[in-house]
Amino acid sequence: MIRSIVRGCAAGAAGTTALNAVTYADMAVRGRPTSSVPETVVDRIATRLGHPVPLTDARDNRLTGLGALSGIAVGTGTGAAMSLLHRAGVRMPVWLGGALTGALAMALTDAPIARLGVSDPRTWSARDWVSDAVPHVVYGLVTYGIIASVEQRR
Repeated sequence: MIRSIVRGCAAGAAGTTALNAVTYADMAVRGRPTSSVPETVVDRIATRLGHPVPLTDARDNRLTGLGALSGIAVGTGTGAAMSLLHRAGVRMPVWLGGALTGALAMALTDAPIARLGVSDPRTWSARDWVSDAVPHVVYGLVTYGIIASVEQRR
């Protein structure tokens, strides 16, 4: 089981790298700015937990780092969960497993955004949804593709 978790984390890390690459390519092509949503989510969660990020000159830098780390945690955690499901016998074609893996990661990031009142996905434009969905689909395909291919070799 530990090996499945480690494999899933590694697959999730690869998927997270792919998600970031697609996101940064989109920013470069369209000239759009980076999102402050991860930092805002982390700030609100930390505050609600009673451990607000200190108000120092380095606060924004800390929030940026914590926001990025939270994305890595979601990506590797989702990979681990999908690897455990795969180990348990839930086997899907890569296109379906990838889409579901991407949808799970997207839900795990978008739910806190909505729950904490950072943004309301119901008000997002089609372009906003595409900017969110495409990188998550790529994440899912890479992550699940690796999980499925590693298991086939065993």
